[in-house]
Amino acid sequence: MVGPAMAGGSGRAAALCVALALPLGGLALLLAQPTWDLHWEHHPAHFWLVLLTAAVSALLAYGTGEAAVRRGDARVLHVSLAFLSSSGFLLLHALATPGVLIADPNPGFVVATPVGVALGSLFALRSTVEVSGNRGVREVRTAKRARVVLVAVMVGWAVLSLAGLPPLDGAPGDAEALPAVLAAPAVLLYAVSGARYVMLWRRQRALILLMVLSAFVLLSEAMLTIALARSWHLSWWQWHLLLLGAYALVAYGSRVSWRDERFGDLYLQQNRAGHRDMSVLFADLQGFTPYSEQHAPEEVARMLDTYFAVAVPAVVTPYGGEVHQIIGDALMVTFNRRGDQPDHARRAAGAGLALQAATLPVAEQHPDWPRFRVGINTGGVSLSVLGTTGGRTQAIVGDVVNTASRIEGRAPAGGVALGPATVALLQDAETTPLGPLELKGKEQPVEAHLLLSLGRAPTG
Repeated sequence: MVGPAMAGGSGRAAALCVALALPLGGLALLLAQPTWDLHWEHHPAHFWLVLLTAAVSALLAYGTGEAAVRRGDARVLHVSLAFLSSSGFLLLHALATPGVLIADPNPGFVVATPVGVALGSLFALRSTVEVSGNRGVREVRTAKRARVVLVAVMVGWAVLSLAGLPPLDGAPGDAEALPAVLAAPAVLLYAVSGARYVMLWRRQRALILLMVLSAFVLLSEAMLTIALARSWHLSWWQWHLLLLGAYALVAYGSRVSWRDERFGDLYLQQNRAGHRDMSVLFADLQGFTPYSEQHAPEEVARMLDTYFAVAVPAVVTPYGGEVHQIIGDALMVTFNRRGDQPDHARRAAGAGLALQAATLPVAEQHPDWPRFRVGINTGGVSLSVLGTTGGRTQAIVGDVVNTASRIEGRAPAGGVALGPATVALLQDAETTPLGPLELKGKEQPVEAHLLLSLGRAPTG
């Protein structure tokens, strides 16, 4: 028996398939009846339509790029590159509108759109590959370099086109065959990408996955239309609208998602619900509660702001820590969240000492203020995107986190306490035992150490 929810989902999927097939039906009709393929040459409409499409694509490239870098996610970063390649070359195509920058378009501007969309198909396909561990870290690094190269190519393309230099000189008709040459492989790559996203969507019924696969289908249809349409006819205008529709769908899917982890359902498995070795640092102010009871809220806020103004840069800038959350006087910082910090224990230990050094002058200027205490622990945790509409976050779950918080609560004011796993990874560090600590919620005592100094990292 098929349940109502499943039947409803199947019905919506069927309706989406019909909607995605309509543009192809329209194109076939216009090609079969050339007299219906009306001619409409309106330069301002073309300029603003393409500019709007490029702007939507650029916003998506920025949003997905920010999410990808923050979470170290190769899939989202490749999706971002697909949008970036389209947006940049679409902008060039908009500038090809007669009377904008140049009186007579040249091949560089005319074929910019099919080149950009075709390049996007390569990144679209790459986004379907599941990578993890060190391979995922390398993939992100490669994709970041590809982003720089892509921007350089687009800038170079614009310079050559505006200057009328080879190979982007000559008459627009000189490159008429290029869209047809690019269409076949691009359509195939987008089709394969869409099919793979269908499989992802069947495992995880997320709206953003559905919108991305729909966008790839529309982009494949746009490439086909570019190759077959006649300039300034209805079929030619159709591929412009297909591009706008593709990016608008993804924009809608991201817009209705919760702003935190907006693209979380696109993350690779290791970032959506995976395991990772990390170091976690907790810091809070010893004696904060009595201080808050005895002072006005404005004074408490000023004290916290003064402390965090020096504490946060001390752990983030030199050591690559990521502030997971600040709650009241408590600061939680993570290391190796993206899997690109194999020396995360050393980074966390150095950050703890740096935090105490940075906040010491503040404490000396205000003897009545409470002091920070720091606790650090290392081990395996689970990364999970938790929540739904109305609130989502990438949570770090595991006993390592809880133990780090408990160790911090037993650290002396001005000190940095380390869990046993962290100490084991810092053999050159100078520490002194705090003894076996009975921690709340732990059946066995935990052997913690007070960090005194951190030796130089081994070379080679």
